[in-house]
Amino acid sequence: MEVRLEGLTKIFTDTVAVDNMTVVFPSGKLTGLLGPSGCGKSTTLFMLAGLHNPTRGKIFFGDEEVTDLPPEKRGIGLVFQNYALYPHMTVEQNIMFPLENVKVPRKQAKQIAFEMAKLVQIEKLMKRKPSQLSGGQQQRVAIARALAKKPRILLLDEPLSNLDARLRLETREEIKRIQQETGITTVFVTHDQEEAMSISDQIIVMKEGLVQQVDEPQELYNDPINKFVAKFLGNPPINILQGDVKDGRLIIDGNDIYPLVQKLEEPLEIVDVGLRPEAFTLDENGFEIHIENVETIGRDTLIRFKLGEQQVRAFIDSEYRLVPGQDVKVSLRRRGVHIFNPKNGAIIKYE
Repeated sequence: MEVRLEGLTKIFTDTVAVDNMTVVFPSGKLTGLLGPSGCGKSTTLFMLAGLHNPTRGKIFFGDEEVTDLPPEKRGIGLVFQNYALYPHMTVEQNIMFPLENVKVPRKQAKQIAFEMAKLVQIEKLMKRKPSQLSGGQQQRVAIARALAKKPRILLLDEPLSNLDARLRLETREEIKRIQQETGITTVFVTHDQEEAMSISDQIIVMKEGLVQQVDEPQELYNDPINKFVAKFLGNPPINILQGDVKDGRLIIDGNDIYPLVQKLEEPLEIVDVGLRPEAFTLDENGFEIHIENVETIGRDTLIRFKLGEQQVRAFIDSEYRLVPGQDVKVSLRRRGVHIFNPKNGAIIKYE
C-alpha cells in the first residue's frame, strides 16, 4: 500500500519538528527515514502511527485519508526502540496479545502467532519469556507481534539501536528478508547511514524538520543534492575541502587536482569540494601527495595525507604496498568529485 504525505507539519510550542513534508512511500517497499537526532524522523513516524496529531497537512494510506484516524483504526504495526515486550508473558503470549485484544478466537490466534514466529525464525522459543532471550531474539518477537495483526503498514523506530554490532548486522538482514517475504510497505527510522543504505529501497534524508533528498541509496550517494547529504552518507566520510576554480581547472592549495572541470553551472571562483575516499587512484600523471598514515581495511588501503593544511582520507587498492612517509602521485575519478556552493551548500553541476 502506498503512503503519501502532503504538506505534513508538526510544531511543538515554538519548535518546528517537521516542516511541510510532501513525500511518497512506495507500496511494498522499505523506506528509510534517515537523519541526525532532532531532524524530525521519529516525529514523522509517530504521525504516521497516529500517536502525534499533525499541526497541518494530510496523511493518505492508499486513497484513504487517515490524518484524523486513531492508531487502532489505521492498520499499522509499530515496533519501538525498546521492544516493549510484556516480561510476565511468554513469546507466544506476547505475539498473541494484539490478536486477543481484537477478539480473535484463541485457536486462530495461536496459529497466527506460530506463523509469525516461524517467519522471524523464533518458533522454537515460544514458551520462553523475554528475560530468557537475547536482544536480537526480543527484537524478532516485537516484529512478529507487529505483523500478527496483518497491518497495512509496518513502522520501525530505531529498531536496532539497542543491539551490539554483530546483532545489528544480523537483525537488519532479517528485517529486509521479512519485509521482502511479506511485501508490506515499511518505514524504518534510523540515524545510522550504513543501516539505511544496506536495507532500504528508498531513503528520505532529513535535517531540522526538512526533507533534503529522496532517492534510492546508491543514487543518494553518487548524486547528493547538497553538502549535508554528501557528508551524512559514506564511511569514511567524504573529504570537504576549500578549492578555487581557475581557467576551468580545480585548484586546491596550489595543486591542479582536477583538470577535467570545464564549466561550472554557477560562475564561482571559491568553492567547497567534496572528494569521496574511493575517488582516488594511483596515477603517474596525477598530482603528488605525501602519505602520513596507512591503514589496511580488508582489500583496501586507507591512506591519510594533506593538501596544504587540509586533511584528506583516500582508499587505494591494497595490491599496492604503501607506507607512511612515501610520496606518490594520484588522480581523481569524476564520479567521486562533488562541488558545492560555499554559501548555501547546494551542489554545483559541472561538465
